[in-house]
Amino acid sequence: MASAIVTGSGGLIGSAAVRFLIAEGLEVIGIDNNARRFFFGPEADISWNITALRSNYPQRYRHENLDIRDEQGVRSLFARYGKSIVLVVHAAAQPSHDWAGRDPHTDFSINAAGTLNILEATRRNAPEAVFIFTSTNKVYGDTVNRLEFQELETRYEPLPDEPYAAHGVDERMSTDRCMHSIFGASKVAADIMVQEYGRYFGLATVIFRGGCLTGPDHSAARLHGFLGYLVRCAILNEPYTIFGYKGKQVRDNIHADDVVNAFLHCFRSPPPPGEVFNLGGGRTSNISILEAVDVCEKLTGNSMRICYDDKARTGDHQWWISDTRKFQSHYPQWKCKYTMNDIIDEIYFGMLNRKDIL
Repeated sequence: MASAIVTGSGGLIGSAAVRFLIAEGLEVIGIDNNARRFFFGPEADISWNITALRSNYPQRYRHENLDIRDEQGVRSLFARYGKSIVLVVHAAAQPSHDWAGRDPHTDFSINAAGTLNILEATRRNAPEAVFIFTSTNKVYGDTVNRLEFQELETRYEPLPDEPYAAHGVDERMSTDRCMHSIFGASKVAADIMVQEYGRYFGLATVIFRGGCLTGPDHSAARLHGFLGYLVRCAILNEPYTIFGYKGKQVRDNIHADDVVNAFLHCFRSPPPPGEVFNLGGGRTSNISILEAVDVCEKLTGNSMRICYDDKARTGDHQWWISDTRKFQSHYPQWKCKYTMNDIIDEIYFGMLNRKDIL
């Protein structure tokens, strides 16, 4: 049977990929050692999601409690399945700005060296497989903050004549001469290596530079998972701190299912090796923190306990909307199914059913 390997299979994107790929008729081998709990504490534990995958797909899902930094362990796993592997979705990462600054060595070893381990194991054992990498818009650093913005009541927006104002940021934005954060730098290294394995070795690699990827299966924590953590704070009446920009910073948000649907398009019809796509909610699904707080208060009926810290996080974006037109030009049948309100509603009602949260 044809198989797929999904790293970070207990996480938001990984678990969505598992479900979609099993529906596609593949056997899925998931790699996840629940490092998210180590990064962010018990509230970020993803063991519940791994248990659900094992229970729901006992014949088609196989779980490996493996650290992607374990080069020999990764090579052995890939060698076991060999050329039956037709797809690799690499979604495992250390995903937080703040955490990376506390431990740069661990951050880089996971995001950069771990990615190299997955790439090399693919090249040696499944060279015909499609390799999909979840990169990040943080590879562009804080370059977007150089735009001229207008301050509106609840958000910032670029002035109408600024580049990217109409459609969002495209793939031509420079990744140089900017502040990335330590996390962004480790992801740049991984991003470039995935491109190089496509162009140099000819692997069918695809890079997706995502903005805020979200959904009800996110084990959100204070340091990662903006919408999920905000909704959690609203439900539990816990304080939420806004860092900088008066809470008017804008993020586009895309549902995990829309992300994985994009992966499937590339799997079925791979683009040229090393292709890079920006992926996000774009102009149809974006929100500022203040706007998201307002939605959460209306959903829960609670007035949120908001704290303000005037200092923005290092390298953080004042505004980010992804221009997805390049991807859509390759795959015109793809579009985002979920609106911003759909996403927040799903997160809210999903959390109400999570006994480990409530």
